[in-house]
Amino acid sequence: MQLAMLGLGKMGGNMVQRLLKAGHKVVVYDVDPRRAAELAALGAAPATTLDEVIAGLRPPRVCWTMVPAGKITEELITSLAARLQRGDIIVDGGNSFYKDSQRRAKELAERGIHYCDAGTSGGIWGLKNGYCLMVGGAPEAYAAIEPILRSLAPEGGLMHTGPAGSGHYVKMVHNGIEYGLMTSYAEGFEILRTSPFGQLDLPGIADVWRHGSVVRSWLLDLLQEALGKDPGLDGIRGYVEDSGEGRWTVAAAIEQNVPAPVITIALQMRIASRQDESFSAKVQAALRNEFGGHALKKG
Repeated sequence: MQLAMLGLGKMGGNMVQRLLKAGHKVVVYDVDPRRAAELAALGAAPATTLDEVIAGLRPPRVCWTMVPAGKITEELITSLAARLQRGDIIVDGGNSFYKDSQRRAKELAERGIHYCDAGTSGGIWGLKNGYCLMVGGAPEAYAAIEPILRSLAPEGGLMHTGPAGSGHYVKMVHNGIEYGLMTSYAEGFEILRTSPFGQLDLPGIADVWRHGSVVRSWLLDLLQEALGKDPGLDGIRGYVEDSGEGRWTVAAAIEQNVPAPVITIALQMRIASRQDESFSAKVQAALRNEFGGHALKKG
């Protein structure tokens, strides 16, 4: 098939390579033209403007956006829609909020343009292993892009989740679960690091748990690799960002009256990691001193 990939960062660029290897023809575009030039050396067709992107595709056109959620995605989809025709398809592979995806699908449908939201998981390893894809959209739009999706996904790693918005909704919850898993591993290994048995072999523990243990997972594989390179993680600052999906998952849980304490606390732990010193902790220390005369540690 033929498609355009717009946004050639760590995910988008690797996805283009996987598509090229599968024999698809890919027009590539990024705000940094050097990225498109690098992929051109592998067989992609570079474009320096959105008009060139559209001109490089035959109808019905498929434009896959792989850019940060929010304003950048909104502006890019709006600009593409102004240039596309009835029957063309926009695929949003970024981590957009599912309600934004529902709105965009409705707005584009009024112009005869299809919209699919492709929740995409796999990170930088997707080039080799394939990408788990959770795709929402009309059945006819999904069917039209299915050859592309099957080239990107590993066996069993592709699902049509339902109407537009459902793909990003499923990916949102997926990432919320990921928050909880990561926090659980983090807490467990900190307990191990402070054990009464001296310095335990953390890379070795991570490795042995990978074989037959009920807590084995790809995340544990990655942790074992990280600990193998730097057992104390001394070269890493404990500052953990979030890109929005955990917050949206917590908000959805509240909206749907579903208790989600683990994911909520995992999100709060990420936020706490960004404080060099917690004012909240200072307040608690001051209160303990005031009501009980407990000693204060001076800064």
